[in-house]
Amino acid sequence: MSTPKFTQIKDHIRGQIESGELPELAKVASENELAEQFQVSRMTARRALQELTEEGVLSRSKGAGTFVSSFKSQSSVLEIRSIKDEINENGGDYSAKLLQLDAIEASEEIGQNLQISVGSKVFQSVILHCNNGLPVQLEQRYVNASLLPEYAEQDFQFITPHEYLSRVAPLTEASQEISAVVAKGEVCEYLQTQEHTACLQIKRRTWSRTGVVSFAILTSPGDRYRLGGHSVFN
Repeated sequence: MSTPKFTQIKDHIRGQIESGELPELAKVASENELAEQFQVSRMTARRALQELTEEGVLSRSKGAGTFVSSFKSQSSVLEIRSIKDEINENGGDYSAKLLQLDAIEASEEIGQNLQISVGSKVFQSVILHCNNGLPVQLEQRYVNASLLPEYAEQDFQFITPHEYLSRVAPLTEASQEISAVVAKGEVCEYLQTQEHTACLQIKRRTWSRTGVVSFAILTSPGDRYRLGGHSVFN
């Protein structure tokens, strides 16, 4: 018995991802393009994309298209916690400084991470998180304005973006990339560190049921912040 056409499409896309032809966050061919390529109905192409989305291989965003999902770590570091809670639980005194909160047009990088078109309206917030008055994390966050139109009206000196997003757009999925970087320029000024200080940087995307809501870049001096976790496996 021949393989169903929608399965052939799924296998084709999986093969492109595994070979590297379609890297992480790459845009996938549209329903119309797949229907023409495989000589099938648009409904058949849609079924293939929908099933890959439900399996977590792809993610879809209305009006923007279908993309390869982030390659998710299986590590416990994917636990998403508020830095405010972390500091308070460790006996510190949390405070925040709002450095910037405005609307901008999505760049290519931001558009790709939020799965929206370049030039779309995005809210940008830049916040300095402090422990006992000392900066421990610079948070640069970009939020899909069409999904969270009231984001820019919040007072993020009293509520963290994490707390706000958890309330209005409960987390359904997250991916993050962790790397070691050196602080430069205004990042050093904000974090009150010397040039080329070793820092931990996390690039994190979060989803709610409506799609990708947030892309954040979190930078912390290596001597002031540690990332860890504890997991139990059955």
